[in-house]
Amino acid sequence: MKVLLINGSPRRKGNTFTALSEIASQLEKNGIESEIVQIGVKPVRGCIACNQCRAKGLGRCVFDDDVCNQVVAKMAECDALVVGSPVYWGQPAGQVLSLVQRMLYAGGPHFANKPVASVAICRRGGATAAFQTLNMPFEMMNMPVVTSQYWNIAYGREEGEAALDTEGMQTMRTLANNMAYMLRCFHADGAPALPAREEWQPMHFIRPEE
Repeated sequence: MKVLLINGSPRRKGNTFTALSEIASQLEKNGIESEIVQIGVKPVRGCIACNQCRAKGLGRCVFDDDVCNQVVAKMAECDALVVGSPVYWGQPAGQVLSLVQRMLYAGGPHFANKPVASVAICRRGGATAAFQTLNMPFEMMNMPVVTSQYWNIAYGREEGEAALDTEGMQTMRTLANNMAYMLRCFHADGAPALPAREEWQPMHFIRPEE
């Protein structure tokens, strides 16, 4: 079993990386392999609603000039996902939102039904709002959200400072333990099959005139 962790910070060894590393270390203690992928500092496209990924049955985004399709390809081989983001203006980093929206829409089958967790890192405030924003897309993909002893939040400003947030690091370790437990349950011999899904019945609230 393997967990993909996405470092949504432009700082390669910043506090988001510190929190994700704590999770990865604890997953290893549980016998779970992991890989941390950093978004980096290059631009990440936003979705332009062209729908070519689905219309052409690509299973990936039609634009292949950023990290999105790399993540989709890696998730095809992984069993769970953790997305970490710094908090900017009370929200996840813009590049994280762009990545999440495109990778789930274009590569949805590689993500659906796999356990997922979000992690928000901030200096002082806005972490809960960012954390809730990160979780919302995953709930639409039937991805079981892995919980911890508290919201998956850690605090720090200077590089690596989040390691001093003892409760935050404990929260990360508890998250990793819970994810490992969920994965073992899902992959155990005799585990029940996934529930059958009804065919999607999309609708909106604008009615044509009769």
